Amino acid sequence: MASRIHLTLACGTYDINRGLIDREVQPQGIDLTVITASSPERHWRMGRHLEFDACEFSMSSYLMFHDRPPSPFVAIPAFPHRRFRHSFIFVNTGAGIQGPKDLEGRTVGLRSWQTTAGLWVRGILQDEYGVDLRAIRWLTQDEEDVPFTPPPGTVVERVPAGGSVTRMLEAGEIDALIYPELPQAMLQGDPRVARLFPNYKQVEMDYFRKTGFFPIMHTVVIRQPFLAADPWVAVSLLEAFRASMDLAFRRMLDPRSISLAWVRELIEEQQAVLGDDPWCYELGPNRAALEAMIRWSKEQGMIERLFPPEELFVPSTIDRLPTYV
Repeated sequence: MASRIHLTLACGTYDINRGLIDREVQPQGIDLTVITASSPERHWRMGRHLEFDACEFSMSSYLMFHDRPPSPFVAIPAFPHRRFRHSFIFVNTGAGIQGPKDLEGRTVGLRSWQTTAGLWVRGILQDEYGVDLRAIRWLTQDEEDVPFTPPPGTVVERVPAGGSVTRMLEAGEIDALIYPELPQAMLQGDPRVARLFPNYKQVEMDYFRKTGFFPIMHTVVIRQPFLAADPWVAVSLLEAFRASMDLAFRRMLDPRSISLAWVRELIEEQQAVLGDDPWCYELGPNRAALEAMIRWSKEQGMIERLFPPEELFVPSTIDRLPTYV
């Protein structure tokens, strides 16, 4: 039996990754050990300590690593996590905030400045609603993954040690919150907290129809020394991520696989709005979204230069492999 390269991969437990996690999909030539972990832990362990050979990683943090060469890793154009973000802007209901422009002159909480969710929301607020990001006092809770200096005129401060921006929103100590997940107050129906966009689903669908952006949260990075020794690993791993995603979507078509009454109707609605391949592990259809992310990252003080999206990925993974027809 031919020997196989051993590779550790850290990723989230999403349905589109299950084929890799459960070993139903085997990357060609690779003996894969998959470690599942939450996003904050996974990103911290990879960004700070390079604990894995490959890792599903924050797109915003990866842009910052790429901008500070030599980056310890390089990406393949797999994007296992995407999420529309209009629905993750929360306001204190006593603050009198009726629309995005009302955020100017207010204090807005963040988990950290450089989360990908924050990058997207600030870019959307600026581009779509004309919000002046410098007119907001930003208050962050966690230490940044990559050191950076806020852009001139932008106030970014840390909450006191042990402070929580979610609790501060509930107490009215901050006016609004941009957060990667739903805060407990929303899950519990706390009347003190509401979404900035109550009709967020329609707003997000309209945003996609206008821009074509289904916001990219994560990509997959591979450590540079691993690729230097075995450059073929990049294409092999990308093809495995594609196969795992395809397997998940085939299973969704079986109404017995998901315990939702109208799952088929939800799939048809998604196809009508987002098309047949909304996750799309390729550079081409994601180019405009990546260019926007790069621009916003520079405008928001996280990177120093603009660069083409091609720089982010292993060259052999940018185009589809040739096949016989």
